[in-house]
Amino acid sequence: MLAVVQRVREARVEVAGRVTGAIDQGLLVLVCAERGDSEVQADKLLAKLLKLRIFSDEAGKMNRSVQDVAGGLLVVSQFTLAADVSGGNRPSFTNAAAPEEGRRLYDYFVEKARGQHPVVATGEFAEDMQVHLVNDGPVTIPMTVK
Repeated sequence: MLAVVQRVREARVEVAGRVTGAIDQGLLVLVCAERGDSEVQADKLLAKLLKLRIFSDEAGKMNRSVQDVAGGLLVVSQFTLAADVSGGNRPSFTNAAAPEEGRRLYDYFVEKARGQHPVVATGEFAEDMQVHLVNDGPVTIPMTVK
């Protein structure tokens, strides 16, 4: 699975002018299932994400996790993370999981996240979403879990 993680002061997702998910301080997680991914990769990604120490401690060092700071997670599906641009100017998305499998793994990831973290908001799978965020730092980290 692929993810782009952004440390945010606040973030929200809108679909057709309606807010589907919002958080204050926490992590905006853009997530993509690739062909061949399973629950194993989703579990590994979630475990790493919840322990990722990218929030500042009293000394200003990145030593705290989203759990340590009681931050929220805003999880947004984004198949375009699997884009391959090596063949030309138009991206290929053949590395992304098929839509049905992508939805299944996204739903699994969100369900597991809600079972392990108190504040989990989401976008809407396969919808045209507008993502609003205040990136804190900025801190943006790409993650790949095999």
